[in-house]
Amino acid sequence: MATFHFELVAPDKVLFSGMAQAVLVPGNEGDFQVLSEHAPVMTSLRPGVVGIDDAQGKHVRVYVRGGFADASRHGVIILAETAIPFEDLSADELGQEIKNAEEDLADANEDQKRIAQEKLDRLRELRDSMKLG
Repeated sequence: MATFHFELVAPDKVLFSGMAQAVLVPGNEGDFQVLSEHAPVMTSLRPGVVGIDDAQGKHVRVYVRGGFADASRHGVIILAETAIPFEDLSADELGQEIKNAEEDLADANEDQKRIAQEKLDRLRELRDSMKLG
């Protein structure tokens, strides 16, 4: 399978930098998969899991919250506000994320409620899929 350069960068570290076969991105308008020679696209991210199939076919998952993804002819880069390798994600951390999202929803004005509710729903789905609580 054809590969492309991919980087996943958080404020404090680079979580992935190398060749990938495919990357699943939790875009604001929905998940999308990037393969070699993907059409250029830039989007903001919603809370979710980035799925990476590296050049050797190993699957890596990283939880991200906030940030941007940019796919171009040069490859893909994700600049995440928060990024935690899936295996390092704990029930406590995810519980805190959910608590923060619940507070954001309670404080949201009418225009912000839909976005805050979607974020909370996505975090709860993630927790349930991971069977963390």
